[in-house]
Amino acid sequence: MSRSVRRPPDPHINPDPVSSGRLTHAAVRALDWLAERILVKKTPYFYLRRRGEVKVARNFRLPHHRGEIDLIAWDQDVLCFIEAKARTRRDVKPVEAAVDRAKQHALKAVAWDYLRHLAPSCQWRFDVLSVYHETRFSQPLFELFPNAFPVS
Repeated sequence: MSRSVRRPPDPHINPDPVSSGRLTHAAVRALDWLAERILVKKTPYFYLRRRGEVKVARNFRLPHHRGEIDLIAWDQDVLCFIEAKARTRRDVKPVEAAVDRAKQHALKAVAWDYLRHLAPSCQWRFDVLSVYHETRFSQPLFELFPNAFPVS
């Protein structure tokens, strides 16, 4: 019959990473930053869903175009190509101003390719969704700009 001998714990090994200092303040901040980025990507979807829009695609891109469309959704019978922009402060540059001509051109190129697979009579538009995170733990503020720029 074998007896197991219980060894005393090693005083140099602490199983709790927080109290041992292995999980540093910088690591905690990095995890917070990552969680925020994940939430920023998900919150526009839930906001649009509450408004009644039906999501078709997210982060849609094509290999032969530079642009990416953040969200594609149906708003009743209108197909919306939505560019979501997040900011923590309003005084730097408005989110809707961040969609400049170059970004609009890239979005249009991807949208035209997407529309080739739909009926020619399909109504569509470009929207810009502003997501403001005023403070770290507050609920984000949303501002939707339908028909943010012309389709032609």
